[in-house]
Amino acid sequence: MKLEEIINLDKKYYMNTFGDRLPVAFERGNGINLYSVSGDKYYDFFGGIAVNSLGHNYKPLVKTIENQARKIMHCSNVYYIENQAKLAQLICENSCGEKVFFCNSGAEANEGAIKLVRKYFYNKGIDKCEIITLKNSFHGRTITTISATGQEKYQKPFAPLTEKFVYVERNNIEELYNAVNEKTAAIMIELIQGESGVQPLSNEYIKEIRKICDEKGIIMVVDEVQTGIGRLGTLFGYQKFDIEPDIFTLAKGLGGGMPIGAVVAKDEFAAFTPGDHGTTFGGNPLACACGLCVLTELTDNYVLYRANRASSYFFEELLKLKEKYSLIKEIRGKGLMIGIEFKEEIAKEVSKKLFDKKILAGVVGTSTLRLLPPLVVEKKDIDLFIKIFDEILKETC
Repeated sequence: MKLEEIINLDKKYYMNTFGDRLPVAFERGNGINLYSVSGDKYYDFFGGIAVNSLGHNYKPLVKTIENQARKIMHCSNVYYIENQAKLAQLICENSCGEKVFFCNSGAEANEGAIKLVRKYFYNKGIDKCEIITLKNSFHGRTITTISATGQEKYQKPFAPLTEKFVYVERNNIEELYNAVNEKTAAIMIELIQGESGVQPLSNEYIKEIRKICDEKGIIMVVDEVQTGIGRLGTLFGYQKFDIEPDIFTLAKGLGGGMPIGAVVAKDEFAAFTPGDHGTTFGGNPLACACGLCVLTELTDNYVLYRANRASSYFFEELLKLKEKYSLIKEIRGKGLMIGIEFKEEIAKEVSKKLFDKKILAGVVGTSTLRLLPPLVVEKKDIDLFIKIFDEILKETC
């Protein structure tokens, strides 16, 4: 179909929750490149919002999907599923986790983690139900996960929300201590807040959370939906900060494009018993086969090593541009999760100019670009981005 036909169909039949989309539709991809229905080649520095961890048309992943689809794509969780058991094992053997529950998305994973926290204290007969999260956080779009999300713009149209969430400022240790009380069940954080502009938590703050949780009998939950699966340069983001969460969640990059989410917990906190939670599609043979492929590629085939080299080079080149152009306020992030904040509200304008040059990038708010390229991004791709970005900045200044 031509782009105009797709747009007309979309406007007629699809609920508009995304506003005016960028005027492009993609029909295929390869590596970091996407190809539009009009035949144009784009460079994907947004990675499906950190989903396409291995890029597009990654041969081992495509082969995995083909092979599994010929066997079985779905069956009920009433039965044992080999790929599900193997993927749970692989996650636990490479993390601090000891039990896994699979679902379909990040919001479902975070919803499951919240239920797990409350079930843990219910089992113990302890009246703890409050969960502390951070202002400007983002944990999903279900009623409970927008309640956990510390941003009023996501919450206001859907009140009344799920109760007992308390919000504190990022990296403010004093405010965190003041928020903790005898009802506090968990502290739930993103290590880097993606939806508020790639805002990292400080090492000191993360370690203080771990200390508070240990001292007060509080569960530490880390939302790794975006920071997990190699995004920060380690298999799981928490491994960058020399702490271990009690519960962490995964999604996005875990399936390399196939929808899958996971709640991962240490044995002590794996409080669900039969009937407490469930899923129809979660952990199906096809999704888990993809998860197995992605994790195997990251752990066995030097993908993480190459991603870390690419990250170091990318940050070096971006910092050179920051020195060159006073318009850039800050370059921040870790691994291949990068935020570029401008001193002026020009992020959408810059993103549009990048798009016109066939470069895909994300925008947060009015002043920050968000880059989440596939972990297979190469030096030549980064060089192209830097060259075009440099030209755009020169025109803008």
